[in-house]
Amino acid sequence: MSWMRRTICQTSAWQEKRTDWKADRDAFVADQKAVRKTGKLPEHLGPPPSGFALLPWLLMGMGAFSNLFQGKTPNPWIGGIGLLVFNSLYIHVVFRAFTKEAREARSTRGALLALGIVTCLLGGLYGGSWLLFFPLLGLAAGAIVRGRWLGKTGLGLSALAGVVAGLRDGWGAVNVAYGTFLSTMVTAAILSLSDAVRELRAAREELARQAVEKERLRFSRDLHDLLGHTLSVIVVKSEAARRLAPRDMDAALVQVSDIESVGRQALTEIREAVTGYREGSLAADLDRARSALLAAGVEPVVRQSGPPLAAQTEVLLGWVVREAVTNVVRHSGAGRCEITVDGSAEHVRLRVTDDGRGAAPPAAPESPVSDIGGTGIGGTGLKGLTERLAAAGGLLEAGPGARSGFTVVAELPVDPAERVGVPELSAGRR
Repeated sequence: MSWMRRTICQTSAWQEKRTDWKADRDAFVADQKAVRKTGKLPEHLGPPPSGFALLPWLLMGMGAFSNLFQGKTPNPWIGGIGLLVFNSLYIHVVFRAFTKEAREARSTRGALLALGIVTCLLGGLYGGSWLLFFPLLGLAAGAIVRGRWLGKTGLGLSALAGVVAGLRDGWGAVNVAYGTFLSTMVTAAILSLSDAVRELRAAREELARQAVEKERLRFSRDLHDLLGHTLSVIVVKSEAARRLAPRDMDAALVQVSDIESVGRQALTEIREAVTGYREGSLAADLDRARSALLAAGVEPVVRQSGPPLAAQTEVLLGWVVREAVTNVVRHSGAGRCEITVDGSAEHVRLRVTDDGRGAAPPAAPESPVSDIGGTGIGGTGLKGLTERLAAAGGLLEAGPGARSGFTVVAELPVDPAERVGVPELSAGRR
């Protein structure tokens, strides 16, 4: 019963392949109709090649079947059994030729070898139209054999077909040998080209998918850096306004006015980030950082020296200031924060230090952002900043300070082609 079960399974697999092939064919036809209407290149390549594409070639054996049916073939029982075995082996081989694992399986190569033996026996025994089984053998071999063995296989089958046909048909063996070689090489070339086209299409789709994921990651980092800092400032100023309202309404109104200004600025920046053309100003970020630190009760000390910076450099350093000050306000418990920007003709260095309680333990030791004093820092914002600066040729270091608190250091090279006067790149593009 096991052979019946295998036969049923094989039949079911063929039916599923035929159903998939028909579905792909219908999609291809619909795509072609759309192409004729719109003129755009088709996105659907049509149904992938399968064993059904090679089945019609079995009609080449109709001459042998006709001779057998008309009683022109001696020993018809041998011929009938041989024809049945040949067709069965051919169908088995060509349907396994379109899956790489099945094509390279030892059983498939054994079936191809058996097909060759049956072809030689039938062609050598009967000759005539039975010799047309050699081109069919070439089709099956071309579907199975790829790569460096293809040429040797094609020449070997052609020589074998020529010898057998020469013994039975004289000079007609030239046509049989040529047909065998042509069917082997053309089949292999067409199927290899089809596989290459589909692999290239799949690679293009994968690259497009990765590009979309990369852009989503970039945009999520932008939103984190924008909203994380802005919302932290709004929360701090709201708390300050609540504390000041009972005893100094004017000071509380100043804080509320600042909240309104920060909110409006955040809306503007989000709109610009969505369109991909956000322009940053390091001076504006330093002013907002000073305001946020004062509202949180932290004494700000801001120093900036060196030549004017390129717009892209200011954007990157502005991200660092935002993230570092947000962490100081939310987590450090510091009383003093120093922000220092030192620039030169070769590089610019930003340093943010505080006297707070220091860094929290890292959430994941295996994913540090940097290593200062042996302590890894793995915050989401710092990870994003590290990737941004690394893409620009810079670096970011974050860790406990020499005595207390926390220190963030960012360094960026200054490319002469990117100095003031050169057109600015948008913040979201690298």
